[in-house]
Amino acid sequence: MNSNNRPILTIEDLHVARGQDFHLSIDQLDVVDGEVLAIIGPNGAGKSTLLLTITRLLNPLSGTIRYKSQDITQIDELAYRRNLALVLQEPLLFDTTVYHNIATGLRFRGLSRAEQEKRIELWLSRLNINHLKTRPATQLSGGQAQRVSLARAMVLEPALLLLDEPFRALDSPTRTALIDDLRRLLSKTKTTAIFVTHNQDQALSIGSRVAVILDGKLQQVGLPQSVFSAPLDSKIADFLGVENILPGVVRTSETGKIMVEVNGNQLEAVGDADPGRDVYFCLRPEDITIWKTPDIPMSSARNQLHGIVSTITNQGHLLQIRIDCGFPLIVLITRASADDLEIKIGMQVFAAFKASAVHLIPR
Repeated sequence: MNSNNRPILTIEDLHVARGQDFHLSIDQLDVVDGEVLAIIGPNGAGKSTLLLTITRLLNPLSGTIRYKSQDITQIDELAYRRNLALVLQEPLLFDTTVYHNIATGLRFRGLSRAEQEKRIELWLSRLNINHLKTRPATQLSGGQAQRVSLARAMVLEPALLLLDEPFRALDSPTRTALIDDLRRLLSKTKTTAIFVTHNQDQALSIGSRVAVILDGKLQQVGLPQSVFSAPLDSKIADFLGVENILPGVVRTSETGKIMVEVNGNQLEAVGDADPGRDVYFCLRPEDITIWKTPDIPMSSARNQLHGIVSTITNQGHLLQIRIDCGFPLIVLITRASADDLEIKIGMQVFAAFKASAVHLIPR
């Protein structure tokens, strides 16, 4: 992120309607010069609506969007859009060669042939598509087409790059390679970008900051690890994969150590909350360790629960283990760990986790 922390885009009191049933509301959101703001939310939350409004393809009912302190409605529309580049889920390439697709925007901007060639060759190289230069766009794979789409946007050297779920339709290996390349190139060029996704791993990987949109409203903005480790409410926590959201009551609180009663269990957390306060006791499934006996060799794991394995669900290279502790506790472990422990439905296990892994949300 740029050390000057100057907003290139400022959104205030924005209200956008799409049809009769959907509204997007954003009270305040800045996009800082040089940062990558990852906007995450489920399908239909309003992420794409926000991008369309920023590009002036949708008009808000109220509120302001300012580009470099100037209301975008007061800037000539074509002049404003020349500061932007948009990459969509579908590349939408022209029926011509890769080279001519990348050149399209440069020709519209009247750059000299020499400058066009210089920039195009640079981005062919940066996105590893030199060998595709003369290939018709109709003969590209999905990943190749999206690389061309990125090159076509980045070659314009936009002040603000908008990416709307650009890797959603790609297979996993292609997606992983493109994310790695995009992260590297955004950092190298210090391009300011808004990256829209429903995928939390992509948001964590690419975003300098993360903004969460749920139900048509901006819910939380902050550094990625801050947002993911400390969601503001149970709805955000649920979306962010904090699968253990348990109602509890604070019993004691002193010097940063809190004891919370959860279904009759006294569990320790780190933080600050008054005794008697109703809270949600939030715990990520990957922060829990399973043992076959109560002799857990982890001095920092202050919390321990006893239960019975009720379900085992395959999640790729991980297994989701549901333990009945008088309440359901969800744990994620590797297949190797499950094999070592000989995990089976109906067996008795002990779950342990650190007090620092717990996040408390008032309720």
